[in-house]
Amino acid sequence: MSYIDKNLSSGETVLYRTRLHWIAMVSYFITAVVVALAGVGLLITSFSKLNAKGGASGQLAAFGLLLLVAATVVVVLAFWKRSATEMAVTNKRVLIKVGLLSRRSTQIMLSKIESVHVDQSVVGRLLSFGTIVIRGVGGTPEPFVKIADPLEFWNEVQEQIDKLQESRTAS
Repeated sequence: MSYIDKNLSSGETVLYRTRLHWIAMVSYFITAVVVALAGVGLLITSFSKLNAKGGASGQLAAFGLLLLVAATVVVVLAFWKRSATEMAVTNKRVLIKVGLLSRRSTQIMLSKIESVHVDQSVVGRLLSFGTIVIRGVGGTPEPFVKIADPLEFWNEVQEQIDKLQESRTAS
C-alpha cells in the first residue's frame, strides 16, 4: 500500500496520481554507464595483461569488478528514487511525498492553495515533464522538479479547487 493510500482521510478519494518523469533518472543512468565502461575497460586491461605476461593483474580486475558493482548500485538507486516519489490530487488536498529513508511530505488542503505554477522548458514540453510550484496561503512555494505530465496535475488541482468553490457558493 502506498504512502498516499495509507494517509487518506475518511471520505477522501484519489483523483489523479503522478510521479517523477523518467528524465529525472537520466543523470543516474549516464553515471552508471560511464562507471560500468570504466570497469569493463579495467577488466579487459587486466585480462590482456594475462595473455601478454602470463599473469592477470589482480588489482585491476578487482577494481574493475568494484566499478561494475558501483554502476549496478547507481541504477538501483535511480529506480528507488523514482519509486519513492508519490504525488496525488484528492477531492480534499494535494499530497506529495519524496524519499524513502528520509521523507519530505507536503499536504496542502485545496482551500489553502493560493497558486499552482507550472514551469516547462522546450525539452520538458516535448517530453511532457516539468516543475510544479505550489504556494499555500501565507506559505512558501513548494517546488517539485521533473514531474511527469505537469499540466495534467495542474488541471486536476484547478478543477478540484473550482468544485470546492462552487460547493461553497451553492450552500
